[in-house]
Amino acid sequence: MEIHRAARRHGIGDADIVHAIAHVVVVHDVGDDDSPRRSLLLGADRAGNMLEVIVLVFDDGRQMVIHAMQMRARYRVLLPKEAQ
Repeated sequence: MEIHRAARRHGIGDADIVHAIAHVVVVHDVGDDDSPRRSLLLGADRAGNMLEVIVLVFDDGRQMVIHAMQMRARYRVLLPKEAQ
């Protein structure tokens, strides 16, 4: 998975981005059906803090992280009850 430099804008390091993706709790498709498909992933960083990560999925299967930051409160409703 490629991590675009824009994904680091909020100070989240690559290791924490990869960890959040590996420990994803929620995958929520956002946007329309056009390519590339855009998915919001909610998962924990290495310290257990929830991150929001946006991943583009291209038609050829390639994936690119374009956004990563501490999860905002508005996404809490997407979490399963036990994770809230």
